[in-house]
Order: sequence, then C-alpha cells, then structure tokens
Amino acid sequence: MPHHPQKKKTLEWFVIIVIILTAFVFRFKDIVSIPPGLYPDEAMNGNNALHAIQTGDYRVFYPDNNGREGLFMNIQAQSIRIFGNTPWALRVVSAFFGLGTVIGLYFLTRRLFNWEIAALASFMMAISFWHVLFSRIGFRAIMAPFFLVWALFFFWRGKMHGHIWDFVWSGALWGLGLYSYIAFRVMPLALILTLIAYWFAVKKDFGHEKYRHVRMMLERGFAALLVAAILVALPLGYYFWTHPADFLGRTSQLSVFASAHPIQDLATNTMRTLGMFNFTGDWNWRHNLAGEAQLFWPIGLFFLIGFIRSWYKLFKTRRTHGHFPTVQISLLSWFFLALVPVIISNEGLPHALRALLVIPVVFIFAGEGLWWIYDFCKKWYGVRDMHEVEVHGWHAPEGKIVATCAIAILLFALTISEYNKYFVRWANNPNTAAAYAQQYADIAGYINTLPISVKKYVYVNADGVPVVPPGGQPGAPDGISMPAQTVMYLTDTWTYDKQQAKNIYYVTRGEYSRNPTKYNREKYFIPLEPISN
Repeated sequence: MPHHPQKKKTLEWFVIIVIILTAFVFRFKDIVSIPPGLYPDEAMNGNNALHAIQTGDYRVFYPDNNGREGLFMNIQAQSIRIFGNTPWALRVVSAFFGLGTVIGLYFLTRRLFNWEIAALASFMMAISFWHVLFSRIGFRAIMAPFFLVWALFFFWRGKMHGHIWDFVWSGALWGLGLYSYIAFRVMPLALILTLIAYWFAVKKDFGHEKYRHVRMMLERGFAALLVAAILVALPLGYYFWTHPADFLGRTSQLSVFASAHPIQDLATNTMRTLGMFNFTGDWNWRHNLAGEAQLFWPIGLFFLIGFIRSWYKLFKTRRTHGHFPTVQISLLSWFFLALVPVIISNEGLPHALRALLVIPVVFIFAGEGLWWIYDFCKKWYGVRDMHEVEVHGWHAPEGKIVATCAIAILLFALTISEYNKYFVRWANNPNTAAAYAQQYADIAGYINTLPISVKKYVYVNADGVPVVPPGGQPGAPDGISMPAQTVMYLTDTWTYDKQQAKNIYYVTRGEYSRNPTKYNREKYFIPLEPISN
C-alpha cells in the first residue's frame, strides 16, 4: 500500500488543532464564574501582585503564607493590570500554563514515541478533570509541569540533534522550574538518571569513534544546560542564600520524618499515593470531586497498561542489549521522583496538588497503553483481513478502520464524561463553593456596593496563618489571619493606607474582645464567620 506522507502530515496537524481547541475550551470556558468564590491562598497571590504593581517591588520570593516563589505572582500582576482585581484575572494565568503543558506534552511524547501516542496522551490530558481543575485556579504549582515538559522536550531534541541551543533552552527552563513550586526541586535528579542511562547505552551500543563523538556532544550540551540553568536560577538561589529559613518553608513542618512513626507512615503514604490514580483520590473538594480516583477508570486502565509495558521494556532491553533503555529510565524516574514530595509529606493524603508534576508522565503511560490496545485490535482484525485475501482474493483494511472508529468513539465518550464531571458535577456542588470561600467573596462583593464615605469593619473571626501587610497593621501587629485575604484582594485593601482610603478596617478577635460594644453598635460590622452566642 503506497504511503502518502503529505496526507499523514495534514492529518497530524488536524489532530494537533483539535487537541489545542479541546484543551482551550476545557481551560477557559466560564472561567469568570467557575470555580466559584476565591480561596484565600489565591487571594494572597493577588495581594502580593497588587502591591508589586503599586510599588514596583517585584520579588523573586514572597515570604507571606509560608513562602512562595515569586514568578507566578509577578505574572499574575500583569494580568491584574489588564483585567483588574478579579478572581479570574488570577486564574487565567493558570489556564495559559495548563494549555501550554498540553501542547508541550504532545511534542515531548512525539519525540519519545510517535505522533499517534503523543496525540492520545495529550488529548487525554487536555480533558483530564485533574489537570483541568488546577489549570483554572490561581496556584503557582501549575507552572511546574509546564516547565518540566518543555525542559525535557528541548533536552531530548538536543540529545538527538546535538544543537547547543536546544540544551541552552532546556537549561533555562529547568532554571525557571525552580521558581514554580517547591516539589520541582527534586526533578533534576530525573534528568541526571536519564543522562546516566544514555551514557551506558551509548557506551554499550556504539563503536569507539561514534562513542567519543556522542560523549563530546553530550558533555558540551550538558555544560550549556547547566550554565543556563544556574544563570536563570541565580536570583532565587541568592535569595535562599541570604534567607536560608525560607528554603524549606512549610516542608519541614509537614515531613513524615517528624511524625512519631515515620517508617509506618511512609509505607501508608506510599500506598495511599499509588492508589490515588485508580482507587481513592484526594478528599479535598478544592482539589477533587472528593474521594474519587484521580483518573477516570478507562484512563486509569490505559495508564496501568502503559506503566506495566514500560517496566517490561526496561527489563527486556536490559536482557537483550545489556543496558537499560533511556526512555523508560526517564519516564519511570520522572514518575517516582514526582511522587516523592507527596509521599514524604504527612498532610491530607492523597494530595492531588502536590502530585501535579506526575500528571504529564501518567498520561504518557496512558497514551502508550491505549495505543497498545489499538495496535492489538488492529492486528487481531488483521487476521480476519488475511482470511478475506485467502478466500476472496481481496484485502479490506478492516482492522485499522474498526480500531480507529472504536478509539474515536471512546475518546468522545471520555470527553463528555470529563466535561460533565468538572462543569456539572463538581462546579455545581455546594461543597465546591464552600471550599473556595464563596462566603468571603460574597462579603467582598457586598462591601464594594457600599459608599466609601461610611466606615466598614470586617471582623476576622476565622482561623488561619497570620499575615502582616507591608508597613504593618495598626491594631494587629502580629498580622491578620489568612481568610481575610479574599476580602482584601477583592476590595483592594491589603495595605493600611488603602484601608483608610476606602474606609474598610479589619478587626481581629483580640481587638473585638477588648471592646465588643464599640463594634456591635457599628452599622457596617461584618464578621467573616457567624458569631456564636
């Protein structure tokens, strides 16, 4: 049968466009209203961004709220400049990073396997409830998988072609990844394991001259990658050098090794984390449809098939070629290292947010698993095709047609199911509104309707980490608890000068207890939570 490379290329670009459009719809549809409310952690990012706009003080690290790398907030500031201090101005940044991750996964997987597996993997991630959810909220963690897939893409392209600029781009992206989320810091080890595996493969398979050539190319490339990564990460590294307490942040507080039974807890955490894909997922409504597996069961099945096949290829190559395959070492090390920050923590497990870095490789496994099923069905039907040739003397590509139609129908059904799960079941559940502090957003909306001339007192009677705005907070020198951040962002009153300008004041429990009569007689005294008698 003649090949038509131009038609195949056209089909591939058509599929890419479909994937991008699907990912775009899932990440941007109704982003103004879904999810509802505004969680205080998102609002804290917004307040840092608003202050950066006001003062020009864009930081590499913001120490408030247990500390956060500053890149995401600095990008959010530019969105706020355009769209104002709205919830979706914070979230649209995440949506673009989520979209970029889907595209990056396609090109990375295509380089590792083929365009068909790349299409299956990236399409399933495009519709994945798990990735869609975090692509639509204002948390910096969504940047981590984006930088990782593109850093690996340029690394693999540089390894295959020897172009020094590919290694430079990869290094820059590895450096930027360190500005994304604390869990990213373990991922360079996956790159080192990949390089070691490739080194042994080259040494085993190539002759002396070719080995020397590849070794020199790899040494030059890795040196360029390392220099680029160090230069990009230098400002953050200098900050941590001068502020060592901020390096680990909250990690030491949540570490499993700080528990009374670390080995037992480590084993339990490992089982819960590995079970989150197919059995019981995150129970936090902010991260998941509480308790449901992170993967819809058919995708979970494809993931298991691809995961098992990766191990099969690993040992088969070791047995037949005397070394481990580079691709499988890269994928498996990525998978397990991305889960390390989840397993060694001791809070809220299984934890979908801390496991964000594993999402792309999970869908690479799922794409490979589904492609294996497709290939199996095609070959199985192909036996019937050969029977037609023997009996009737003609050949119909029945296997390919049936398998392709089955896959198309399956992907359409998965799309409908994941769409319904996010936009109907999860978005409309009252637990979701509560998880995203809808009540605090409503309070801010009410305050914004009141005239500036009247005094408004917000009683911060909700627990949370205390935050001290720049310049301090009169009446609350130790800070105001985190839940107030939602109201502060939506009313643009994080700093005391803005509170005075808008006649909005924040009252702590201590202030209220010293003079409850004073505040109770105020017309606009608004508690964050109902006051119990």
